[in-house]
Amino acid sequence: MSRQSVRPDVPPLAEVRRITQKKRDAWWTVILVDPLATPLVRLTARYTRITPNQITWGAFVLGLVSSVFFAFGDWQWLVLGAVIYHFSFVLDCMDGKVARLTGQGSVFGAWLDFVFDRIRVMVCGVALMGGQYARTHDETYIWLAVAVVFLDTLRYINSLEIFKIRHTMRKQIKARVRAARRAENAAELAFMEDLLRDNPEADVEQDLERAKAEGVASEVHSADDADSRIESYADAGSHAEPYADAASRAGSYDEAGSPAGPGDTAPAVAGARRKAQVIDLHQEFRGKFPAYLRARSFLLRHRIRTHLVSGIEFQMGVFIIGPLFDVVIPATIVSGALLLVFELAIIYKLLLSTRDFSRTLDSFEKREVATAA
Repeated sequence: MSRQSVRPDVPPLAEVRRITQKKRDAWWTVILVDPLATPLVRLTARYTRITPNQITWGAFVLGLVSSVFFAFGDWQWLVLGAVIYHFSFVLDCMDGKVARLTGQGSVFGAWLDFVFDRIRVMVCGVALMGGQYARTHDETYIWLAVAVVFLDTLRYINSLEIFKIRHTMRKQIKARVRAARRAENAAELAFMEDLLRDNPEADVEQDLERAKAEGVASEVHSADDADSRIESYADAGSHAEPYADAASRAGSYDEAGSPAGPGDTAPAVAGARRKAQVIDLHQEFRGKFPAYLRARSFLLRHRIRTHLVSGIEFQMGVFIIGPLFDVVIPATIVSGALLLVFELAIIYKLLLSTRDFSRTLDSFEKREVATAA
């Protein structure tokens, strides 16, 4: 291999893991895919010019090859099809990792990956169940083929819609917070011509001298006043990003964008971001299921998401576990049932989240009414 084809800027394996592996992922991916995929990603980025889209095509072609072996029906072909399907999924995970590592990600690549995944599941589902029907003439396999395609489609439609709803709720809350901050800033701002127009009898010189004298004292108490205003926003349920973490990474800056010195007073907004409470749109869910937080913390320490049976685990149950152990019908039924259980759990969690969302908006309205009064 020529020295020109080697990319010296590819980091060591530990750094590649940090860059490419998701903070939360399916347990099948964490345990059975990442240990193989991540080293392959580093080798691919370092020694080849293969693009993420080419890897996506490779995963798709391997998936089609596995469907051919599934269609043969006999157990030895099912085992080979299952092994090839697993390598197809490894490549499917590698395309995104290579994109993150090399900065070659694209919107079209994401679309291509999504569409090829759906086609692969549909073709493999029909081929697997069709091969078993040709071998046994059991009509159950026909219904299972329909169920596999339906459940995979349902899973991804549901996930996309839930994402859109959550994004909409967060967007509305942020809009209300920005409106509240604009109203607060407007209340603190006054123009001299407006004051004179509203109070033509005012002694301007005397008022200015009094304002200067009071300004010295107000500077002393400005930080406390800012904290008081922010605490009132927090009581209203305002949304705040984890600014403390961002500040610790980027350092402190003043309003002009210059680094703040040790003697500088932090702006009121900076104090606000430290004081404001973070809105919890899953408060009711966590209240009903307190053990969820403990289980979630345990799983996240191992990079495993709490959605234990997602589309990935469903596919692996149908196309790997079932064919490997020659239990296609039981594996498909169990995988489909578990997928539905977890999808219903997500929908229920979304329902409770919308209630928290409504209560948050109500708190804003109550605060606005109290302020106006």
